Amino acid sequence: MQKNFDVSRAPQTPLRADRPGQVRGVEATPGGLIRSTVITGTCAVAMLGIVYMPAEYGIDPTGFGAILGLTEMGQIKQQLSAEDAADAAAPRTVALDPATLARLDKIKGQLASISAVIGAPAAVFPVSQPPAIAAEPASAPAPAAPAAIEAAPITPAIEPAVAEATASDWRNEVSYTLTPGEGIEVKLVMQEGQIARFEWSANGSVVNYETHGDGSGQNISYEQGRAVPEQAGELVAAFTGNHGWFWRNRTEAPVTVTLRTAGDYSELKAP
Repeated sequence: MQKNFDVSRAPQTPLRADRPGQVRGVEATPGGLIRSTVITGTCAVAMLGIVYMPAEYGIDPTGFGAILGLTEMGQIKQQLSAEDAADAAAPRTVALDPATLARLDKIKGQLASISAVIGAPAAVFPVSQPPAIAAEPASAPAPAAPAAIEAAPITPAIEPAVAEATASDWRNEVSYTLTPGEGIEVKLVMQEGQIARFEWSANGSVVNYETHGDGSGQNISYEQGRAVPEQAGELVAAFTGNHGWFWRNRTEAPVTVTLRTAGDYSELKAP
């Protein structure tokens, strides 16, 4: 007579750890699973706040991101992302290249300077010229020539004086040459409420820039711009920390950026 073997009634061999290489069995309990889940979740949240958010978005809720240098990396990533989005959204009907636009802006500035210097004499010429032409047509051009010759030397006499007075006011001046696609950051160490004067120029070209600050677990973006040839003004520190500028060359040729600063700050941090 054949007997059937019942597996459920077979004796179970217990796990042992008497010899090296054997693993002792651990019984899973609801409390142990909950504890493991809580520990894993806590570690994930800590990594999110300490590493991921500062490195990816420049957001530093704990302050450790700035200590580890991850916050600055996240801010640069956000700047690059914003530039790419702005480039994608920009109209494609612009025919002038950045160099041409910069030259046009420079010409406008020169014309404005000349008009400011010789604006008053130029307003007198149209009033005095018609009577001279009506009375003596042959001799009318003669008085006009000396007046033009006398007005021309005024511009070079004023511009060097203004440039010399302005240059003597600056406390620091730095210049950097950026290759296409390269970026650079310069910061001023400032206390909350301090005011620093600045002036920067792309020296005939254009750059993308962002004026921002960070420190004490805080971040702020003051201003952003695309294809800007130059800028001047005052930077007021919103909080104690590092405040300054980030420039990126989006043209196809090297660009030299020159920064001049003065005012209330303890240190200029430059590469």
